[in-house]
Amino acid sequence: MLQRTILIGLLAALVAAGTYWWLSAPKVAAANAPAHVANLANGEVMFNAGGCASCHAVPNQPDRLRLGGGVAIKSPFGTFYAPNISPDPNDGIGKWTDADFVNAVMYGVSPGGQHYFPAFPYTSYRHARREDVLDLFAYLKTLPPVTGKVRDHDMHFPFDIRRNVGIWKFLFLDDKPFVADSSKSPQFNRGAYLVNSFGHCAECHSPRNALGGIISSQRFAGGPNPEGEGWVPNITQKRLGEWSVKDIAYFLKNGELPDGDSVGGAMTRVIKNTSQLPDEDIAAMAEYLKSLPPVDGPPRPKRKEADKEAG
Repeated sequence: MLQRTILIGLLAALVAAGTYWWLSAPKVAAANAPAHVANLANGEVMFNAGGCASCHAVPNQPDRLRLGGGVAIKSPFGTFYAPNISPDPNDGIGKWTDADFVNAVMYGVSPGGQHYFPAFPYTSYRHARREDVLDLFAYLKTLPPVTGKVRDHDMHFPFDIRRNVGIWKFLFLDDKPFVADSSKSPQFNRGAYLVNSFGHCAECHSPRNALGGIISSQRFAGGPNPEGEGWVPNITQKRLGEWSVKDIAYFLKNGELPDGDSVGGAMTRVIKNTSQLPDEDIAAMAEYLKSLPPVDGPPRPKRKEADKEAG
């Protein structure tokens, strides 16, 4: 009887281990993807829409195109350090192939076959079009190479085990492609695409559960700043109901609120990127954001004198 119990236990353990290994395995794009002719102008648009410079530009220097990384990104799970994504062949992504870049940006998998932590917002980039991702890659190759490796992340156990990210992806990664709404205008759909893919607005402007997954019922409804300081505002009509489409577009272009105040906190870095977008893309994003229905966010703690909104 004891031997039978032990055998059943061993079989159960093997099944559990096999299931974990299968669910947590990195999944990548098909290897036989068609060749792509790059559009550098579009790649620059995707660079600015994605806010790549906000995290990957070398800190404390004025050139936002020196993408040597190093920005510290705090979270409840530890501190992440944005990597070097300049075209340097040794310290950056200069030796990457198109497939490497697509797998990183859209699937969160490194060229070495490891999961990237979702501080890298591939959960939103997953909804981007492959051709836009490759245009971005082509544009990055035109930027100056920057030498220097970035330090490793400081992660808390067990969140530092990359294989566990596969389970996180299984639970929270929405891999459905972006589908335009045929009942809406091309401008609206362009805005929806930019906001939900490269713009990754929901990554900061949504509350998260204990495992770091976005609470889908409160998407865009604001919440605690993932970096631990302040509160990220609700950007649905619950808070922006009195803003016009032009108000939102002006904010994305200049960082100025309808009452004349200026943006502060982390949103200043976002505005540096959105301000570089074509006016028609800014207008498209504004139209889409204005369409978001009012959603109540999580209860906000009583504000202390020193607290400031993150954006």
